[in-house]
Amino acid sequence: MIYLNGKFMPIQEAFVPVLDRGFIFGDGVYEVIPAYSRKLFRLNEHLNRLQYSLDGIRLKNPHTNEEWQSLLEQIIDQNESEDQYIYLHITRGVAKRDHAFPIGVAPTIFIMSNPLLPPPAALLETGVSAITAVDNRWVRCDVKAISLLPNVLLRQLAVDAHAVETILIRDGFLTEGAASNIFVVKNNVLLAPPKSNLMLPGITYDVVLELADHHKIPHEVRQISEKELQNADEILLTSSTKEVLPITTLNEKSINNGKPGVMFNRLYAFYQEFKKTRMRNPI
Repeated sequence: MIYLNGKFMPIQEAFVPVLDRGFIFGDGVYEVIPAYSRKLFRLNEHLNRLQYSLDGIRLKNPHTNEEWQSLLEQIIDQNESEDQYIYLHITRGVAKRDHAFPIGVAPTIFIMSNPLLPPPAALLETGVSAITAVDNRWVRCDVKAISLLPNVLLRQLAVDAHAVETILIRDGFLTEGAASNIFVVKNNVLLAPPKSNLMLPGITYDVVLELADHHKIPHEVRQISEKELQNADEILLTSSTKEVLPITTLNEKSINNGKPGVMFNRLYAFYQEFKKTRMRNPI
């Protein structure tokens, strides 16, 4: 069951007009929100990021946070999985094809749910592989825009190389993954690239840094050079759907002898405990 423009319906019955600006221009934003045991995870933070993205494309938020919460909880209730990830998609609406913003047009609002499956145990034990590529996206990567063709092409490079992710380098420095945030570990210090217009401010990225601070793990938020990435002791991948994963191969070179490291194991354990705690007070 999905939600489209005021109605709940089976996804097979959902259709959007061909003149929707999301279809014509990729003119819209989206958000992905995990729900564990049918409870939304860090909803306020996700809705704050949604508002930031809407402000970034100058599109009025069609709902209050309370209204969004009600819609999202109804979607969860109408789908079967205990753990779900909710995809929320807003476009500027349906209008004749013209680059300028249309006047008086209602936005298109689409919400769907998919089962949220934990990373397979084998990936946690062996880690995943990644490659690097030049970050050739636009300079507003902080906006969670639906026009993701550059990310699609960069992610496909990883698929072609039988890897899980493409790590992006711009002007010699790490930005993020094609669909994730990236952390580096060197000399027992957790390194994170700083938030800027060149990376999406990840919700899981924030959680990892909060956990590092809470558990007194040495960490720095600063620019990370490509050389530091290549010579890392550990590399971690984070996202709302993948949570925290170890990258143990980069460009066919083993990281930490091809095994998840101490930092990953600590942060993964802390993250799982944090989830349980937040589920007792999820919003």
